Amino acid sequence: MGEEKNPVIERVKKAFSDQFLGATEALGEVTISVKRDKIVDILGFLKEEDDLKFEMMMDLCGVDYLEAGGFERFAVVYHLYSMTYNRRLRIKAFIPEGDEQIDSVISLWAGADWPEREVFDMFGITINHHPDLRRILCPDDFEGHPLRKEFPVEGTGYRGKFEKITRDMAQ
Repeated sequence: MGEEKNPVIERVKKAFSDQFLGATEALGEVTISVKRDKIVDILGFLKEEDDLKFEMMMDLCGVDYLEAGGFERFAVVYHLYSMTYNRRLRIKAFIPEGDEQIDSVISLWAGADWPEREVFDMFGITINHHPDLRRILCPDDFEGHPLRKEFPVEGTGYRGKFEKITRDMAQ
């Protein structure tokens, strides 16, 4: 008997064949890998289509695949949930090294605001059309992006810039 095809994977593959890179399904979790070029269109399709209805973006994060191989070095990963159909979906949008940018999805989910800023701050991936793209975790003068694999494990010596606070000072 042939293996039953996942309808979500098939819908995305058919609608965005030029953007589709691959898909996996393991332990009930579906992951679809796509190019970054039409990420807003792809996610909008997943959100709005009546038979899909992934209304909730639970999270988004960045990934650096420096030595892992794969489609590209970087990815922005979107974790979606359909309240209508009680199913989850992970979308990985791959981003080439040297052109680290992707379009914002704030137009679809306002809650993408701070997670997109975190991806920018930690990985240096520019989020196009973001209304307030600036660092969110690191100081404004921080050099580098701490979650990139080439960032030095021992840090860059920023602790020396700050005054040491003692118990006496804190009272």
